[in-house]
Amino acid sequence: MKIYEVVARLLLAIIIGGLIGYEREYKNRPAGFRTHILVCIGACVISMIQLYDVEKTVEMIVKNPQLGSALKADIGRIGAQVVSGVGFLGAGTILHEKGSVKGLTTAASLWVVACIGLAVGLGYYVLSILSTVAVVIALVSLKKFESKFIDKANLVKLEVEYIDKQGMVQMVNGYFEGKNIKIKNIEFLIEEVDGEEGFMKSLYTILIPRHIRKSEIIKHLASIEEVISVKIM
Repeated sequence: MKIYEVVARLLLAIIIGGLIGYEREYKNRPAGFRTHILVCIGACVISMIQLYDVEKTVEMIVKNPQLGSALKADIGRIGAQVVSGVGFLGAGTILHEKGSVKGLTTAASLWVVACIGLAVGLGYYVLSILSTVAVVIALVSLKKFESKFIDKANLVKLEVEYIDKQGMVQMVNGYFEGKNIKIKNIEFLIEEVDGEEGFMKSLYTILIPRHIRKSEIIKHLASIEEVISVKIM
C-alpha cells in the first residue's frame, strides 16, 4: 500500500468521524467530536493492518510457492473483532437516569463509525462516503421527523402530597386513565412530624404521551382538593 493511500484513508476517517461526532457534540452527548474521530481512525488502522497482512502473505507465497497451503490470511477476522469490541465503548455512553435510558443513539453512532472506519481502511471510498451521508441524515433530518410525527412517551416521577389517601387515589387514577397516562409504579410514604403521622406522600412513576405537557398534569393534580402539593422528582 502506497503512503499517499494511507494518508488519504486516515484523512477521510478523520473527516467522517468528525462529521458524525460533531452532531453528537452539538447535542451535548457523552461521546462527541474527538471520540468519534478516534473510533473511526482506529477501525481504519485495523483495516489497513489486515491489508498489510494479506500483502505480506501473498509476497511470501510468491517467493515460496510451497507455503501456499500453509499460509492463510483471513481478511475479515480482525474487522469482526472491531465491530463487536467497540461495544464496550458504546456501553459507556448509555446512562440510566430517573427511570429513563439515554445514550443509545450515541452508542449506535460509535458502532456505525467503527464500521465505516473499516470500510475506509479497506479502500471502499464510495461505500464510506454514502454511508456517512446516510448516518448524518439519520441523526439530523430523521431526528426532526421523529420529534414531529412519532409519538413517544416520557417517563416521569411525580411526588404527590395529600391528606386523604382514598379520595386522592381515585381522583388521580381516574385522571391518568382518561388522559391515557400509564402508571408504572406507585410508592406510598408517610411523613412523621414530632413523632406523629403527618401528611402522606405518593411517588408516581408514569409514562406521559408526548402531546401532554407536564405542567398541565401538575396543574390539574394540584387542583384536587385532597392534594396539598405536586412536584417532579
